[in-house]
Amino acid sequence: MNDFNFIQLLAIWALPVVFAVTVHEAAHGFVARALGDDTASRLGRLTLNPVKHIDPVGTLLVPGLMLLGGALLGAGGLIFGWAKPVPVNALRFKDPRRGMAVVAVAGPLSNLVMAIGWALGLKWAMTTGTQAPWIQGVAYMCFAGVLINLVLMVLNLLPIPPLDGSRVAASLLPRDTAAQYMKIEPYGLVILVVLLATGVLGVLIGPPMDGLRNLIFQMLGISL
Repeated sequence: MNDFNFIQLLAIWALPVVFAVTVHEAAHGFVARALGDDTASRLGRLTLNPVKHIDPVGTLLVPGLMLLGGALLGAGGLIFGWAKPVPVNALRFKDPRRGMAVVAVAGPLSNLVMAIGWALGLKWAMTTGTQAPWIQGVAYMCFAGVLINLVLMVLNLLPIPPLDGSRVAASLLPRDTAAQYMKIEPYGLVILVVLLATGVLGVLIGPPMDGLRNLIFQMLGISL
């Protein structure tokens, strides 16, 4: 996608990014309700309506700037974003620590399911036997959908508070240790920015993301 201009990149990536972060957050809310916490439902956040979940910075500004930078530099870089976190009250769970871990895993799992769904769309677009421009556009969008969902899945599994992986890690640690560990949360975004700027983030999430993508494509018989 290195040859596309900003408008073309925006058309390709907009829907995949918005739905990737929206469904991710909604998944947290649906699982939380299943475990006994209806906080998200009562606040109107238990919905797949993107408007309810969009964060102006994380869903629009950050991915947009990353796309713009990629278009200006003529290079495809790492693209990610986030939505407004769905509120969860762990005290409503029978087992708060286990409940938070299960709710946390729901987000990345939803991204895996969406990645497979976009991959199926890509396979369909590649096997239609037509070179119509709109079919090619669908293929690029589906490929972007696979990438953004795998990025979000792997990224969120990192044990850096407040990412989902930290909730799972905290549930496995002794309570006192977990409490100290989660004090890092206010600095989580700063840590991620530093990792991104230094290239470490790409090193951490690149190999597992590529491995999952190759596995999905192999299972579906997709050859690029």
